[in-house]
Amino acid sequence: MPAEPIDAKPLVDTPDQSCARGILFVVSSPSGGGKGTLINRVLKTVPGLSYSVSYTTRVARNGEVNGVDYFFVSRARFAELVAANEFLEWATVHGNLYGTSHRQVTTELAANRDLMLEVDVQGAASVRKLMTDSVSVFILPPSYDVLRQRLIARGTDSPEELAVRLHNAPIELRQYVSFDYVIVNDNVDSAAARLAAVIYSERARRERQEAEVRRVAETFPSFES
Repeated sequence: MPAEPIDAKPLVDTPDQSCARGILFVVSSPSGGGKGTLINRVLKTVPGLSYSVSYTTRVARNGEVNGVDYFFVSRARFAELVAANEFLEWATVHGNLYGTSHRQVTTELAANRDLMLEVDVQGAASVRKLMTDSVSVFILPPSYDVLRQRLIARGTDSPEELAVRLHNAPIELRQYVSFDYVIVNDNVDSAAARLAAVIYSERARRERQEAEVRRVAETFPSFES
């Protein structure tokens, strides 16, 4: 089966990052890698963290809520959003369209809120180019067999869709080298803890702490900038 062509198109100019004080965490994995589950765990345990709700033309799965998991829209509506430059990036993946809201990303970051973005590997590549200070995390399944079992157990794909996802998984896996961090999702609890550790570590970077360091340093006698 030939690999399905996957387009990833940034539709806006690079956002002005001078006022974007929050951190954008870009999380990706092959389909079935468990990135959504890990993100949900982290959102419940790490304070000061928001979630970027993407747009998609695929059908909602059991339990998914419109406006919470995704904004589920028709292809016609998606085309309208593309024409209006509403997306930071958009991509065609496994036959469905996905897009990241430019407005939500810039608003959340400017408000000093860290933001989790769940995207495919093509979308992640586009976001990294546009948001050069973003932090990218690749979620790796423990094995191909486990990935296949997870997709089958999910029970949301037709045999044809499942075949496409499994065929594309090795192609997506090769992109791990472009990410800042890799987390093997062999155990949900430990993998979620490692994802949370990435967030806390990035928040503690010296360059992100300059304002706080200066505030503390100025309380010391004879402090010179």
